Amino acid sequence: MPLYEGLGSGGEKTAVVIDLGAAYTKCGFAGETGPRCIIPSVIKKPGLTQPIQVVQYNINTEELYSLLKEYIHMLYFRHLLVNPRDRRVVIIESVLSPSHFRESLARVLFRYFEVPSVLFAPCHLMALLTLGINSALVLDCGYTETLSLPIYEGVPILSCWEALPLGGKAIHKELESELLEQCTVNTGTATGQSLPSVMGSIPEEIVEDIKVRVCFVSDLQRGLKIQAAKFNLDGNAERPEPPPDVDYPLDGEKILQVKGSIRDSVVEMLFEQDNEEKSVATLILDSLIQCPIDTRKHLAENLVVIGGTAMLPGFLHRLMAEIKHLVEKPKYKNLLATKVFKIHTPPAKPNYVAWLGGAIFGALQDILGSRSVSKEYYNQMGRIPDWCCLSSPPLEMMFDTGKAPPPMMKRAFSTEK
Repeated sequence: MPLYEGLGSGGEKTAVVIDLGAAYTKCGFAGETGPRCIIPSVIKKPGLTQPIQVVQYNINTEELYSLLKEYIHMLYFRHLLVNPRDRRVVIIESVLSPSHFRESLARVLFRYFEVPSVLFAPCHLMALLTLGINSALVLDCGYTETLSLPIYEGVPILSCWEALPLGGKAIHKELESELLEQCTVNTGTATGQSLPSVMGSIPEEIVEDIKVRVCFVSDLQRGLKIQAAKFNLDGNAERPEPPPDVDYPLDGEKILQVKGSIRDSVVEMLFEQDNEEKSVATLILDSLIQCPIDTRKHLAENLVVIGGTAMLPGFLHRLMAEIKHLVEKPKYKNLLATKVFKIHTPPAKPNYVAWLGGAIFGALQDILGSRSVSKEYYNQMGRIPDWCCLSSPPLEMMFDTGKAPPPMMKRAFSTEK
């Protein structure tokens, strides 16, 4: 049972908070300082060697419904061990989550698990609750993409979002191809065998483990030299001296020798500018340029970086160095007057900052009641309102009968007193 059971208004049971990420799902209870479990967002089916991803946007609705039903059943009855009918639910979602995915998730929760109410909360907004600030530019470096969204006075500036398909998945793909191409394996009988001759492909969980254990982000000067040597346009760029090679045991008898040059170069793809001069660092500056001019200074001094990819060693230091390097270029120098950028340090690891914000919001039971979509409303209307929609549905349909009407919609997720 949750730590704070029975505390709060009227002894209502604490809400369940679920952050359904593309790679990992964080779930736990409102009012707690961390999720109860962080588990892969996959389902293992008997007879299939590969696990099935739960968060998929390009499959038909019935198949998605069946996957979500099975996965959320596992969350409730294997990990949380609570009755879904007793507790409200807070779902942390991306602002780019498609409508059909939200509708399928709502249908599973309301029709199958019969939860009393659901609140869909955007992850960028929830990250601010952990810091107690109203305005910030939030960069979410996740598994499938990196998304930048400015929030001013508790209101997301939706027209200024920027995204790139660079994240954990892209790094894994690059790392696997580099390992298969360059690395060798020592076995009990032979040494220096090429990796493809021992195993055709590397399971993603092993690739991820190698990334987490041995890869890191170089500083700016070294990174620029690595990029210059990689593309080597003028033919005389020299690569800086690589870090030491690392032995990674694949199992009891196979040892993979990870080349030092792979360790520091594979993450450079996040900071290499593509044909459109886009990188993870330019997302922040491009978002700022689109913001109203009187908000830019405040947002630049309040950067928040969340997401699992941001946990790579050296990532934040490099991001800040890249921003300071780019802001001197003509493209940004003439448009951005501010040269001061500051990154907040949230009170949690970057991979579950958004979950923690949802847990804080879920503990405010009076506000949660007025902001959630109730089961009665869903059964009557059969749809979930968009979280940024200010006019429909009517506010009186959103909160439980008998409670005081909610405050202004603008303050729905803000931290104003």
